[in-house]
Amino acid sequence: MQIFYTDHYVLPLPPGHRFPMAKYARLRERVEAAGLGILVQPEAATREQLALAHDLDYLDRVHAGTLGAKEQRELGFPWSPAMLERSLRSTGATISACRAALTDGLAVNLAGGTHHAFAGRGEGYCVFNDSAVAARVMQAEGRVRRVVIIDCDVHQGNGTASILADDPSIFTLSLHGANNFPFTKEVSDLDVHLPDGTGDADYLAALQDALAVALDRSRAELAIYLAGADPFAGDRIGRLKLSKDGLARRDHLVLATCRDAGLPVALSMAGGYARELDDIVDIHLRTVQIAAEIAALPGARPGVVQGGAPRT
Repeated sequence: MQIFYTDHYVLPLPPGHRFPMAKYARLRERVEAAGLGILVQPEAATREQLALAHDLDYLDRVHAGTLGAKEQRELGFPWSPAMLERSLRSTGATISACRAALTDGLAVNLAGGTHHAFAGRGEGYCVFNDSAVAARVMQAEGRVRRVVIIDCDVHQGNGTASILADDPSIFTLSLHGANNFPFTKEVSDLDVHLPDGTGDADYLAALQDALAVALDRSRAELAIYLAGADPFAGDRIGRLKLSKDGLARRDHLVLATCRDAGLPVALSMAGGYARELDDIVDIHLRTVQIAAEIAALPGARPGVVQGGAPRT
């Protein structure tokens, strides 16, 4: 299983900033120590690839460093050349993971899941929408016709829903806290709004039902799965109450369901804001471990879509 990493591109942040940048290097170190797959540095996403999901004037402002003060506040990051490079690499990692998944059945981006980025603006620590970009790149390269995005971050994938609102070839599923950011929701193809305090059993039941609908309606040839760590009960801003075991069961449910459907999966880590950095890393590491376990099972059928039809 190929695992793409970008933690050597570090976004400089002011002291006390809430975003847990340190999690990426620590996660990669633990993935490497556990021997979970082949670690690969991705290429940066190109402007042409980004333009498949983003407005050209927005790309120009990000590349030139001319984002306004309000734009940077909404983004949550101060602009810097390092911020740009990291965002390009993280998006490139999801593109690379999609290509690898279509060959191997499963692949991982140890970052990504930047689902709050809209076509013409960034938001909520998300500069470029890696899932929307990667899905469109796979289509442009003629690798797939239809994609499903399974978003299990605790926050709605509002940017993804907005970018892909009029695109019937990419199905968007978002399972998220009803009362959490973003407080004005977009409309995904399937939104599951969960009340504060939702625990393991109710979450997993809702996810199982949603997966059945999403896979049936999407008729997808590739899944992009955002495995956020922030539904965790110990998350500072998550408002749901999943245990670490519940999150592991979530990951197994998504990945096993896709495998049983013959659906390749590109996996990204998305958000996580637990008080203890090790809790975030533990959750993400278990996600990668489960992916490695499922990838190693005999009888996997990469390159086969639902119903057993060969991919063309």
